[in-house]
Amino acid sequence: MGGEADIRHDPGVSQSKRSALLGAMFLMATSAIGPGFITQTTTFTIQLGAAFAFAIVVSILVDIAVQMNVWRVIGVSGLRANELANQVAPGLGYALAGLILIGGLVFNIGNIAGSGLGSNAMLGLDVKLGALLSCAIAIAIFLSKRAGIALDRIVVGLGVVMIALTTYVAITSNPPVGEALKNTVMPESVSFLAITTLIGGTVGGYITYAGAHRLIESGRTGPAHAPEITRGSIIGIVVTGIMRGILFLAILGVVASGASLAADNPAASAFQHAAGEVGLRMFGIIFWAAAITSVIGASYTTVSFLTTQKTAPRNRSLVTVAFIAVCLILFLILEQAPTKLLVFAGGFNGVILPLGFTVILWVAWRRRDLLGGYDYPKWLLGLGALAWLLTLYLGWNSLSGLSALWSA
Repeated sequence: MGGEADIRHDPGVSQSKRSALLGAMFLMATSAIGPGFITQTTTFTIQLGAAFAFAIVVSILVDIAVQMNVWRVIGVSGLRANELANQVAPGLGYALAGLILIGGLVFNIGNIAGSGLGSNAMLGLDVKLGALLSCAIAIAIFLSKRAGIALDRIVVGLGVVMIALTTYVAITSNPPVGEALKNTVMPESVSFLAITTLIGGTVGGYITYAGAHRLIESGRTGPAHAPEITRGSIIGIVVTGIMRGILFLAILGVVASGASLAADNPAASAFQHAAGEVGLRMFGIIFWAAAITSVIGASYTTVSFLTTQKTAPRNRSLVTVAFIAVCLILFLILEQAPTKLLVFAGGFNGVILPLGFTVILWVAWRRRDLLGGYDYPKWLLGLGALAWLLTLYLGWNSLSGLSALWSA
């Protein structure tokens, strides 16, 4: 990222590093809170009602187990996931980078499509024009002389805006909070499909590494920073969980009232039912913010796999800009249904998750030399192993889903 060189020589280095750590938390959260996140949450809330609360809680717990291990290993080692993979088996890091590139490319096309849809709901702009303007904003951020600081402030600011606006709609929709709380521990029904889909959508593919890779640039790495690294990973997932929870409540309130939602865009319809025309515009702002922060997160993280820590920040920014431009051009040329792209991207990310997470756990278990001799907590490794088994199931389901998608 452009601007990291400035951070190292800035007298206010401590404040900048704290900003980068906060940015890492929100980059992880906002990368997960994309158009697909909103679509998934709406769909499952309509299908499961208050019982969806249980799936949300379980998915958050699994996400914490995954991200605590990812952040701990990457943060303590000071190495990116692809660098760790090459240390484990020469060439494995390049293979992982290739998969991240494919997944990030497809996912980013979906994110760009989402930014167009969000700008359409927010301002009535043509979808393609909205996507073009959104990409111009993202490119401007990465071309900024202090791109790292700009990125941190943008993702934190838009993350807060999304949570605040969704909270307003959740209050307006008057959801049955008591029933939702009861279902968090005593669900009326359990959907394993919903749980695995949520997990794949919040810690799949590039999303797994977005915050951890930004963490490295904060300078807070090494065994001495292990407690701080752990707190950061948990807070990032909690932010994601808060957004998921209030979005669920906003939709649940509308569903519980018996309102009939539009089949082509149920989330926008729910917001409109809850708060009228203002609600629809709020949905546009939230959807656009979710999309553009995901464009930023996908681009930043994908390029972090294609470059090294020795790459000049300016060169890294230029590669990121080129990546965004390529994704935009492909979106404008392909003109495919955004929904199909988002489904494909989510499925592909589910395939990437087991490979990358296997590397993380192997380093934690067998490669203390890469962790500076750090004594990795056995309880954390055990939690990671349980989560890893679930990622294998997710990966298999994703392969089956991709096969069905392309044969349809």
